[in-house]
Order: sequence, then structure tokens, then C-alpha cells
Amino acid sequence: MTAALWSYPPEFIVALADHGLAPRPDTPPALVRDAVNDLYRYELRRMRDGLRDSALDKVAYRERVIALRKKYWVLTLQLGAWERICEAAGGATS
Repeated sequence: MTAALWSYPPEFIVALADHGLAPRPDTPPALVRDAVNDLYRYELRRMRDGLRDSALDKVAYRERVIALRKKYWVLTLQLGAWERICEAAGGATS
């Protein structure tokens, strides 16, 4: 069995590198998207905890959430879109 090869576009490569991720051609988009989502949720929880601890006021919290959403823009795309955008360069064979 041969794994599919994926071609991540330059915009994805740059955005993923900002999060410390460097997918290889054999890394499925689902795995990469899950990793990005885990990082996003971690940062969001950290900010929420800061709000609870009064380290942030609500206005600052909202601004940071908006900035975080922009930073993680790749998550605005569903997995199917990732797979289409990264177009499997080589099909999986059984």
C-alpha cells in the first residue's frame, strides 16, 4: 500500500510554519488540520483562563480572540477544502 502524496500550497506552508508545523508530502491534511486545531484550542483556553484570573479585561479578551482567529485562518476551511486545496498528487493504492 502506498500513501497519498499531498501538495500543500505556499500560503499553507507559511501559515503552518508560523505554528511550528512543517507537513511532509505524505502527511494527510486531516492530521495537519487536527494539529492546528489543537494549538488553537490550547491558546484559546489559555486566554480564557487569563480572563477568569482577571489578567485580561473583556475588551482586551475580545480583541485577542479576534487576533487569534486571524492567526489561525487555515481553520476557516473544512477538511474537504483542505483535501481539495492540497490535491493528492499521488493516489493511495491498496
